[in-house]
Amino acid sequence: MSFQEEVMDYADEVDEDMFFAGRILGDSEFDEDEDEYDNLDDKFMDTYAAEARKGKDIQGIPWERLSISREKYRQTRLEQYKNYENIPQSGQGSEKECKLTRKGGVYYEFWQNTRSVKSTILHFQLRNLVWSTSKHDVYLMSHYSIIHWSSLSSKKTEVLNVSGHVAPSEKHPGSLLEGFSQIQVTTMAVRDNLLIAGGSQGELICKDLDCPGVSFCTRTTYDDNAITNAIEIYDGPSGSIHFTASNNDGGVRDFDMERFQLVKQFCYPWPVNHSSLSPDGKVIAVVGDNPDGVLVDSQTGKTIAPVCGHLDFSFASAWHPNGHMFATGNQDKTCRVWDARNLSKSVAVLKGNLGAIRSIRFTSDGQFMAMAEPADFVHVYDVKNDYEKEQEIDFFGEISGVSFSPDTDSLFIGVWDRTYGSLLQYNRCRNYSYLDSLM
Repeated sequence: MSFQEEVMDYADEVDEDMFFAGRILGDSEFDEDEDEYDNLDDKFMDTYAAEARKGKDIQGIPWERLSISREKYRQTRLEQYKNYENIPQSGQGSEKECKLTRKGGVYYEFWQNTRSVKSTILHFQLRNLVWSTSKHDVYLMSHYSIIHWSSLSSKKTEVLNVSGHVAPSEKHPGSLLEGFSQIQVTTMAVRDNLLIAGGSQGELICKDLDCPGVSFCTRTTYDDNAITNAIEIYDGPSGSIHFTASNNDGGVRDFDMERFQLVKQFCYPWPVNHSSLSPDGKVIAVVGDNPDGVLVDSQTGKTIAPVCGHLDFSFASAWHPNGHMFATGNQDKTCRVWDARNLSKSVAVLKGNLGAIRSIRFTSDGQFMAMAEPADFVHVYDVKNDYEKEQEIDFFGEISGVSFSPDTDSLFIGVWDRTYGSLLQYNRCRNYSYLDSLM
């Protein structure tokens, strides 16, 4: 199925009135003031922690002026949101294995919601479009632009615009000097000063954030089914920066960014939706359009062990910093946590509320794991207490991506919605009670 056909097929499946929270809210009496409200300064519509503590809705939704309460609308969403499944009834089939967790954890507290930063999504199944490089810096996709947002200076800067022609300003062997035009960015990754963007026709764009222009352009494949589904940046064994690209043609490709060269390519019998490298660099978790994933040798691509348990296609994976545990997210509405040393059974099966688990992140210290549903919910689990308790972050809108800052202090969530699209920031709760003894 082509990229355009996939998107149109999903649009036909989803009740459009439920797809955008803003559209439902717009059906209310609030419509009378919509034009006036849309013209207000975006910063005026931002919400900060102090306002939220006084009762203001974190997204700035004026529930008191609407014909429906937040509680009623939440119930409506839970009842009517349609989870996309490639294998029918997979969400129901997975329920019996799910772990019962206690809600009410408070690990990250709301800091601000920035509506001047409009996060967007191109492909409904690909939700890795938000990346944090520090507790103040985040990169995200907004229509045809990749933008940088500084929460410290409240400044938004365009980093890369792909609406027109993009061509490399540097010359490297294998780089497509003619570049690309009007790229549809489906996924991206940012680490330190390196940005990699992947497109719907297998395009890859590499940019040094400290330099003007684009460093490198290439196309992974000319296959009709070429969507770039996921990108991961990592340190290679020699210390050079590498990245892997996972594509719909079944390929996982490894690029060395010191030489700007493709160094390894592995092929699988189904589209690869996500792959992630273990912290020691020896094993890759590969998931895609197959209920079963695989662990493979990072040097040869050969299968070490199958990963069996999910009931639908998977679109997310992530390794815990300890190098033994990893997690996979699936359209059967679950995230499964695994121990690579014993794959006979999942360590935990964690259930979403609305739909597929499309993005997973661990904090760098291994204390917490965040899993994002397609819309409305991000769940943060206490890993060190065996996923027994979670913090449920509840809002309205499709989720374009989630990202912890490298120092674990911040959690950013991209929200895609016609009216209430924004960037949410939560800050880690710290216990500084030991300082009381010094006072």
